Amino acid sequence: MSRSRRVVRAYWLGSVPYLRAWDLQRAAVEAVKAGTQPDSLLLLEHPHVFSIGRRGTGENLLWSEAECARRGVELVWTDRGGDVTYHGPGQLVGYPILDLPRLGSDILRHIRGLEQSLISYLAGVGVASEPGGRGMTGVWSRGAGAESSPLEKVAAIGVKLNQRVTNHGFALNLTSDLSIFNEGIVPCGLAGKRATSLLALGGPELATADAAGAYTPHFCGAFEVEVGWGDAAELWALPPVPAPDPHSLLTLTPSP
Repeated sequence: MSRSRRVVRAYWLGSVPYLRAWDLQRAAVEAVKAGTQPDSLLLLEHPHVFSIGRRGTGENLLWSEAECARRGVELVWTDRGGDVTYHGPGQLVGYPILDLPRLGSDILRHIRGLEQSLISYLAGVGVASEPGGRGMTGVWSRGAGAESSPLEKVAAIGVKLNQRVTNHGFALNLTSDLSIFNEGIVPCGLAGKRATSLLALGGPELATADAAGAYTPHFCGAFEVEVGWGDAAELWALPPVPAPDPHSLLTLTPSP
């Protein structure tokens, strides 16, 4: 007899500012640890924001803080892995809050699962993609071009493990503004590499909410779970958790 799959509760949150979503992730992590909240998948999009992870120093931020402010792009130093990336409208963001030992997993399998779920989703809408090589975490594609076309990054992955529970996750570019991505930062700190989007690769133009619903079966397949949809009000009702000291995250202030 095959064992039943664990159920992950998914939530569509719409557009949520980055810092508010980070607050929500911390609350969900503590609730999952305590057993008062099931393993969860937060699906959303953010207003324009550059986030810099633990590996970042600010050197891959090409715009000054003043220029970011002028263009309406927030700048946040965060505790996820990786360097600098961009979030904004037209991008599907997924934050799995998962107790890895309970799922029989570990952090490396978790990252590979995210990659495989995104590759599977993209294949379903007609775009071939692949995981990056060494030092190139995420999902990359040549689109419909020749085999000699350069690989470009269509989805970024950056996670954090809180003892045994994950947060942060992935960002899949659907119809993202690539000018902000490729002019304002060195995406993920990889010089000479460019970001792309599903639309730029010749895929369909999709609303982020529609993509969120279509993505979940691929998440289920990669992680061997079932997904049940929850009411976002459940998450917003979780007890808040204090934010980390911003000085503990700031490695180097970007040049003006």
